[in-house]
Amino acid sequence: MRKIFLCFTFLSTLFIGENSFGCTNYIITKGASTDGSVMISYSADSHTLYGELYYRPAMDYPAGALLQIYEWDTGKPLGKIKQVRHTYSVIGNMNEYQVAIGETTYGGREELVDTTAIMDYGSLIYVGLQRSKTAREAIQVISQLIEEYGYYSSGESFSISDKNEAWIMEIIGKGSPEIQKDKKGKVIGKKYSKGAVWVARQIPDGYISGHANQARITTFPIQQANDFSNLNQTCYHASDVISFARDKKYIPASLKDADFSFSDTYNPVNFHGARFCEIRVWSMFNDVNKDMSQYWNYVKGKVQIDTTSGYATNRMPLWIKPDRKISNKDMFKFMRNHLEGTELDMSKDFGAGPNALPYRWRPLTWKVNDVEYCNERATATQQTGFSFIAQSRSNYPDWIGGIFWFGVDDAASSVYTPMYCGITSIPKPFAEGNGKMLEYSETSAFWVFSRVSNFAYLRYDVIMTDVIKAQQELENKYIDYTPAVDLAAQSLYKTNPELARSFITDYSVQMGNNTFSKWQELSNYLLVKYIDGNVKKEKDGKFLYNGYTQPASPSQPGYSESWKIQVVEDTKDKLKVEGESH
Repeated sequence: MRKIFLCFTFLSTLFIGENSFGCTNYIITKGASTDGSVMISYSADSHTLYGELYYRPAMDYPAGALLQIYEWDTGKPLGKIKQVRHTYSVIGNMNEYQVAIGETTYGGREELVDTTAIMDYGSLIYVGLQRSKTAREAIQVISQLIEEYGYYSSGESFSISDKNEAWIMEIIGKGSPEIQKDKKGKVIGKKYSKGAVWVARQIPDGYISGHANQARITTFPIQQANDFSNLNQTCYHASDVISFARDKKYIPASLKDADFSFSDTYNPVNFHGARFCEIRVWSMFNDVNKDMSQYWNYVKGKVQIDTTSGYATNRMPLWIKPDRKISNKDMFKFMRNHLEGTELDMSKDFGAGPNALPYRWRPLTWKVNDVEYCNERATATQQTGFSFIAQSRSNYPDWIGGIFWFGVDDAASSVYTPMYCGITSIPKPFAEGNGKMLEYSETSAFWVFSRVSNFAYLRYDVIMTDVIKAQQELENKYIDYTPAVDLAAQSLYKTNPELARSFITDYSVQMGNNTFSKWQELSNYLLVKYIDGNVKKEKDGKFLYNGYTQPASPSQPGYSESWKIQVVEDTKDKLKVEGESH
């Protein structure tokens, strides 16, 4: 039922009141990018999510048509809303006008979930994309939908971008109706504040931002009116975003409106929010700004709280200015971060095993002798269903300007393949219905990428060398192809826009098929090369043989010195070879 329109199952289990640690978004403005493009990234991280790419064409509807809304995570029907007369085409999380939307769930206050509402966060994303030509218009559409139909989900952060601007919007509901009863228990009425409280802020040009399952908007300029036609307005918010908090007594009565913090009120940051969520934003900031070490203690979970307001006092800023310009290739790299170069690098401690694996299987926290410990939650993670970088460029017609760089499974071992936003079909290996999470398909990109990544997890330090080599060869080729494809498409567009659309569709489909084919070859190659813990010898890209039929004696790397020392410490003399020393 969720296939009524573009949909994904983002998170199968939502931990209301706590962070679900599911997704990561990075936001790059025009002035902060190498080519003047606006970019947002997104990883949809869920242990039950199947990575697919969906296409929904533009459609016309009769007057009075209704749209059935289903909850994104479960498929539960929530109700019907009025359909617009015309919707725009959407590929992935980007529409034909280069508007893109990503999300991360932060949960927030449990009592503010409205189980009677119609619009959940997934519906807001994709209905918003089908109805918006700009980021501002998407914010307006989302705010109008929740005002009319209510907001069903828990706290959510959205990245919203177009070819000129990038925004972050944070939203949380107002709770379900409070049933009023008389002394005999008879229902005499309902007290209900339909809708949601929310704030949207434009990221200043030349700056970057991000969010990762922790609300990040703190203070904001208070506007008298949400004038979406005023292009100079850089903040929009619900009219009652502060007064609602006062009514609920979430903030001290003495707190001035100018000091009100959305995040600290509706999703107060704690150890989990800093260590598992904010650290992912920090990792990207730290890559491009030399001053981020001042926030290291904060993202390790040492949150300082003001005793009067209850607000955190040592938080990172919502946005920063990078020391250098950022490219789409940089964005690929950001999505593959495992906290390398920090003391929390998971490939460096004993938990990484003998092969420097930068992952830990769930649960995220665990106890020994009633003391709680945690694994790290880095940006790249094994349970990613899909991820993307949406790149919007103002110097091209919309169909050509938007490139949706899409990958499935773990971002560290995936390949970001270009899908132009104006395409009218998608490659079969990435298509809807080609396999499921419990249904293997030999023609599915998700399954071949999962096979490669899970094989690499067995001997990560060795096998990932070949995976990264293949990954970089493909992505570098796609990046190098882009200027020529842009030029050809733009030339066609001047005389025949539909032919240009056909051209970029054919190109995108071919690149998707090429990615799938190359990864099938890589999967077979890795199995042959690394079977049974050995490493077959090669020269000039070919395996070496002893004589005519037998392979050359393989290398046997064994284990690292640090691992052997740990094993001896654990086993004492149990494995010691008695007799003469050798």
